[in-house]
Amino acid sequence: MEESNQQEPTPLGDLGEFGLIQHLTEKIDIKHKSSVLGIGDDAAIISAGKGQKVVSTDMLVEGVHFDLLYTPLKHLGYKAVVVNLSDIYAMNAIPEQITVSLALSNRYSVEALEELYEGIQLACEIYNVDLVGGDTTSSQAGLVISITAIGEQEESKIVRRSGARENDLICLSGDLGAAFAGLQILEREKSIFESNQKIQPDLSGKDYILERQLKPEARKDVIQYFDQENIIPTSMIDISDGLSSELIHLSKASGIGVQVYEDKIPIDPSTVTTCEELNLSPITAALNGGEDYELLFTVSLDHHDKIKKLDGIQIIGHVTDAAAGCQLVTRDEKMVELKAQGWSGV
Repeated sequence: MEESNQQEPTPLGDLGEFGLIQHLTEKIDIKHKSSVLGIGDDAAIISAGKGQKVVSTDMLVEGVHFDLLYTPLKHLGYKAVVVNLSDIYAMNAIPEQITVSLALSNRYSVEALEELYEGIQLACEIYNVDLVGGDTTSSQAGLVISITAIGEQEESKIVRRSGARENDLICLSGDLGAAFAGLQILEREKSIFESNQKIQPDLSGKDYILERQLKPEARKDVIQYFDQENIIPTSMIDISDGLSSELIHLSKASGIGVQVYEDKIPIDPSTVTTCEELNLSPITAALNGGEDYELLFTVSLDHHDKIKKLDGIQIIGHVTDAAAGCQLVTRDEKMVELKAQGWSGV
């Protein structure tokens, strides 16, 4: 019998906590002068400069937010970073640092975590952010990833959810529902595989929606456009829980009503065909699906021409009086009250 040349996975216990941290982070470079002290002490030291720091933390839990049966660890690491950076961009700020904390069981090997960190480092490179610290601990309930993102912006340019005013335009980047459609396909193929492991997954023609679920991107380009065109949105939020939920968040924070139009909400053709294949409503996927990480924002009417000329930005409605509530105008011109039906867990 021929001997296998495949190297045995390295147990985490061989390195220990601090050895593991050093092993996973030894190739990480510091890019910003504001990262005064990174990994290696009890805390990172970050220069505040003349602007304001913006900090966001998000957690991904195995079995709740991701399924490793169909989620590659490199994609997971990348996504974990991106979803946090999206929150920073939603404040019209520029992310510069992240910290990464993991809770994991001994079923994970060093090589598995190297793959996870490859995705984390790739996101750091693409979005030009520094990994400056974190923590690791044990878990008896699978993998947990917690990431804190830190950004900076001039005080006058930071955008909150609370600034929308009546008659503002409601705008949206990209398209919606694709991540939800991708998740439904993955769950369908998982169910088929579990019932008969001889059947190979059929993911043909689903590249776009699968990438939107497994490897989303944060809209750094939109924030750059705002800066180039001297646009400061009156309010902004990223779409993590579905368009309905985010519109309601803006409405409550700003004390205003919203009116959006079904025929203005952008949905990719592949999302539409997938939803039809699964007997799902495309507009329901867009309104309630979540995980699109697009930017929903309001701007004054003065910026109409600038917004209109930007590819990939759609004006989907306008801000109304608070008494009007949150309304969707359907294709047949009926008014339907928007309700939050996206993710509402802790």
